[in-house]
Amino acid sequence: MNPSRRRCLRLLAGAAALAARPSGAWAQAWPSRPVRIIVPFQPGGSTDIFARLAAQKLTEHFGKQFYIENVAGATGNVGTAQAARSAPDGYTLLIAFSSYVVNPTLFAKLPFDPDKDFAPVTLAVSAPNLVSVNPTLPARNLQELVALIKSNPGKYSYTSGGLGTQGHLLGEMLRLSQGLDIVHVPFNGAAPAIASTVAGHTPITWGTIASAAQALEAGQLRPLAVASKTRSQLLADVPTTAEAGYPQIEGDSWIGLLAPAGTPNEIIAAVQGEIARIVAMPDVKQRLPVLGLEAVASTPEEFATRIKLETQTWGKVIRAAHIKAE
Repeated sequence: MNPSRRRCLRLLAGAAALAARPSGAWAQAWPSRPVRIIVPFQPGGSTDIFARLAAQKLTEHFGKQFYIENVAGATGNVGTAQAARSAPDGYTLLIAFSSYVVNPTLFAKLPFDPDKDFAPVTLAVSAPNLVSVNPTLPARNLQELVALIKSNPGKYSYTSGGLGTQGHLLGEMLRLSQGLDIVHVPFNGAAPAIASTVAGHTPITWGTIASAAQALEAGQLRPLAVASKTRSQLLADVPTTAEAGYPQIEGDSWIGLLAPAGTPNEIIAAVQGEIARIVAMPDVKQRLPVLGLEAVASTPEEFATRIKLETQTWGKVIRAAHIKAE
């Protein structure tokens, strides 16, 4: 090898080593200051409550404050866009709700690129969805409900917590797959949707187990099926939609963490590992069912796969049902 080439290669190797060294050493020193966790929703909901629980535990473990910043608006898009514009230095994380995989199709345009602007960290917890009815409705399981709707076209309606929510999309998934003549009645939140079904105004409701828990416990709603792969720990005696004969009707709500694209892998791994430890803590395991949540703590790769799959799944439903954001 001639001297000039050897000198050139040495310079390139030295430059590469210098470029690589700060990331590793810097990541080992992380965090050296407070870490912001953006929650793109108002305070008080289960997403915000879980985020604050996780932030407290992350603070205790890493010795630097992890603090919540609520940036609500446009079904999570405003806060998500702010996170996307943040530096990929490990000092901004985003709490993502399952609307993250719905919004790319629901909205004509987003102020961020969900495929390029974020690195998945972990799907931390899931919130199982279910279909339930007013107890006066003569349907004791999902098959009976479908038969009842088919025999009375145009008579029945179902509620959800809002346009484009998982509850809405699951209801549309059932309607489309079974050719049902049923009307969706969206409410501004799960509480009024549940109240309408309890009162008998709209006899069917789709939503999370957490949102229906109080009415279920009081016997004001009859649960028919949980739209998850397996039975929920929260309602172990209620069959899944697959067990009820409708395996294609499936979809959990969930809460996960994302980081701006380019965040060092060492930091992503550190956060994912700690979230997995947090959701397995005895006190957290006791708290999650109260919030209607179940621990998942997926790897970044598993979360990335799920984001891609669910974006496609919900996108097909939204297009087939001609759903548009208002």
